Amino acid sequence: MEGHGTGAALCGIRKCPGGMALKGGIGMDIAGLSTALSMSSTQSKISIAVLSRELDTNRELGQGMVEMIDAAAMEQSVYPGLGGNIDIRV
Repeated sequence: MEGHGTGAALCGIRKCPGGMALKGGIGMDIAGLSTALSMSSTQSKISIAVLSRELDTNRELGQGMVEMIDAAAMEQSVYPGLGGNIDIRV
């Protein structure tokens, strides 16, 4: 066994053919890890930007609804009897 006598076999670390240390049989690819973290960070930034844009859009829609309600209230105050009665014949 490689690493015998160095204590490596006791802690579960062995060497792969390229010389990189393996723990538990899983290779550590620093470049791959760095790329994955960078992609994760980029995806998070994009998600935040999209959510920010959606928040702005919803804020504008909400403001439009408030204006429509205010306009309806104004019309009701100008014509208080309008729409208050419905004539139905059977």
